[in-house]
Amino acid sequence: MLLPLLLLWMQGEGQWGLGRAAPRLSSKCPPEISIHRLEVARSASIQEGQCGLVLCRYPTSKVTSRTVYGYWFQEGADTRHDSPVATNDPQRQVQERTQGRFHLLLDAQTKNCSLHIRDAQKGDSGSYFFREDSGSVQWSYCADPVSVEVTALTHTPVILIPGILMPGRPSNLTCSVPWACKQGTPPIFSWRSPAFTSLGPRTTHSSVLTLSPQPEDHGTYLTCQVMFPAVGVTVEQTVQLNLTE
Repeated sequence: MLLPLLLLWMQGEGQWGLGRAAPRLSSKCPPEISIHRLEVARSASIQEGQCGLVLCRYPTSKVTSRTVYGYWFQEGADTRHDSPVATNDPQRQVQERTQGRFHLLLDAQTKNCSLHIRDAQKGDSGSYFFREDSGSVQWSYCADPVSVEVTALTHTPVILIPGILMPGRPSNLTCSVPWACKQGTPPIFSWRSPAFTSLGPRTTHSSVLTLSPQPEDHGTYLTCQVMFPAVGVTVEQTVQLNLTE
């Protein structure tokens, strides 16, 4: 008598099953997913205009060639014909929207396959998977996708007022964005105030304003506005001027 749970090849579905068809695997994601697994963060949240790092390590134990290529693809991509979002393969063109912003930090010695994203855009939200090509080892880690979510920018600039503001005495105020990504496109600073001001030195992530307040400026407001040009997002901070006679 045949065993009641006979392992059958389901001709109509092209999959092995226990008396029924197993779920189909997409032709864009080959049935190699159960053998190797990727060590990778399952999700990453990045604020708009900022940077994010998806930590990743691939598990293959042997390097079968001196050159190892890696690719990050958007979910659903055909790895043979579609462009990756990031790769170290000079023969493959990356997607135009991710060019210069998505970077594969591949290291064959440490098996690092981390993905760095800068100037994150809302359109970057989605799922991505990694593919390894090291000669005879060609593997798409479709079973270990990464979900990337780009959220609204909620950070605000920091305004530093040194000491006491006094009428007729110039003071240097600093506006900074210490949380901004150093690898990102530099932000643009602007100031608004009814008091007499002049711009001082600036760095990539800070701007200095020389303020020369008068008695009538007491109680007025000063605003520092920071715009991230890569995504067109602007944030600001406002402080009230309190003068001491």
